[in-house]
Amino acid sequence: QINFVACQLFALLAAFWFRIYLGPSHASSAVRHAFATLFGIYFAVFCFGWYSIHLFVLVMMNYGIMNMASIPNIHRYSFVVAMGYLTLCHISRIYIFHYGILTTDFSGPLMIITQKITTLACQLHDGIGRQAEELTAEQNRLAVKTRPSLLEYLSYLLNFMSIIAGPCSNYKDYIAFIEGRHVHMKLLEVNWKQKGYDRLPDPSPTGAVMYKLCITLVSLILFLTLTKNFPMAYIIDNEFLDKTPFLSRLGYLYVVTQAAKPKYYFAWTLADAVNNAAGYGFSGVDERGTFRWDLLSNLNIWNIETATSFKMYIENWNIQTAAWLKRVCYDRAPWYPTALTFILSALWHGIYPGYYFTFLTGILITLAARAIRNNCRYYFLSSVPLKIAYDVVTWVVTQLAVCYTVAPFVMLAVEPTIKFYK
Repeated sequence: QINFVACQLFALLAAFWFRIYLGPSHASSAVRHAFATLFGIYFAVFCFGWYSIHLFVLVMMNYGIMNMASIPNIHRYSFVVAMGYLTLCHISRIYIFHYGILTTDFSGPLMIITQKITTLACQLHDGIGRQAEELTAEQNRLAVKTRPSLLEYLSYLLNFMSIIAGPCSNYKDYIAFIEGRHVHMKLLEVNWKQKGYDRLPDPSPTGAVMYKLCITLVSLILFLTLTKNFPMAYIIDNEFLDKTPFLSRLGYLYVVTQAAKPKYYFAWTLADAVNNAAGYGFSGVDERGTFRWDLLSNLNIWNIETATSFKMYIENWNIQTAAWLKRVCYDRAPWYPTALTFILSALWHGIYPGYYFTFLTGILITLAARAIRNNCRYYFLSSVPLKIAYDVVTWVVTQLAVCYTVAPFVMLAVEPTIKFYK
């Protein structure tokens, strides 16, 4: 964990240097690709030692598939090999790091690389193997028309900005960033002359980075205080179960679930800040004219904590993984897309039983929440007080449903999960 934080902080400094001294106006795309790749490989080796070989083996295996497989099957072969190798590593790490102990290990970067490999394979299949009219608007926009070179491929998968903690990004966005077109493309979507500008502005990520570093610092403080003082294991303590009333148990479940979040807020927000510091992650201009740097953001904390539906909650939690699941599974599943997407999410996370309890429960909660919303919500839209009452009730129910769903994810094993359910 210390290596993880050290690498990310060093990556933050390297990202600022990369943007200032190796920006598109100072260095060629090849130099930027090479620097990002070499630093990424160094971080992986420094952080994970010999275990980092798994990352390089998977990357090279799929580079071979990308160049040798037929286009109609490239996404299938890449998916099977990447997910198969990831699953084998998930199985092996139980014996390496001992069952039930969460360790910052090589499987984290391997999960991100798996996302990128399958994302690129699907987008390459869309760009070369399918007709434009067969694609959705998003698939058309992200479709990759030519196979990447080895340097581009390695840079996309192993760059120092995302190798440790992600997030997964789209290949075309990453290449546009390296080639210096990333911000320019987004700015062209706005009529600047109408706003009184003579030329395109030059958005700086510094403000966004500082803001995200403040969130990171607060998350770290909360992790060192709340998370340590409110462990999830306490909700299945025999004395707690015997002496605590049911409603109090529900309240404490909410508290311990809240206490489990700061480490995710810390890791994902810091990773986002690293990418922004390098100049990557610009998403355009909002309706107020503010420059947005949330293209790669993995969470929206306000929307998570105020979510009044299960859908709203999961759409704002681990956003880039949700986008990956949608692009490689939900949009392509021939049947039962919701169920298959949740099952893939469980398989991607690992083989601990708690993951499967969580994501299989998530299927039922999603379907139930959708049915309730479609059949009941319109009764409460006739007046402001009714709408407020509906929002309060649905907030409480959503937050408790999430707590109930994710508790096994934290506890991992079967016995504590069954005890918790009882």
